[in-house]
Amino acid sequence: QIQLVESGGGTVQPGGSLTLSCAPSGPVRAVAGIDWYRQAPGKQRELVATRTSGGRTDYAESVKGRFTFSRDNAKKAVFLQMNSLQPDDTAVYYCHAVGVAPHNKGLDYWGKGAQVTVSS
Repeated sequence: QIQLVESGGGTVQPGGSLTLSCAPSGPVRAVAGIDWYRQAPGKQRELVATRTSGGRTDYAESVKGRFTFSRDNAKKAVFLQMNSLQPDDTAVYYCHAVGVAPHNKGLDYWGKGAQVTVSS
């Protein structure tokens, strides 16, 4: 069984920073493509950051220049460093991965979500 374990949520003032982490608890070779989504209250889930097959990282326009996606390739862990946080960044942040092993190919895996609250 595979679970995506998230950590790093919290509450910060505008302009503050937080870093989220996500890693599979099961065999790391069984998943790939871990990326980050968020869902604000009353809004649709939004892709925040993802690695493309070309080796680049794509960011939502709303976070570009403020958020940084990084990876520990050996562990399949990913991190989202969030700087200059604003109230509009308040959301539940989810990591996501896709199964790539024969027994789970194509299955979606989601973290439980990390609450990020930006408030003065």
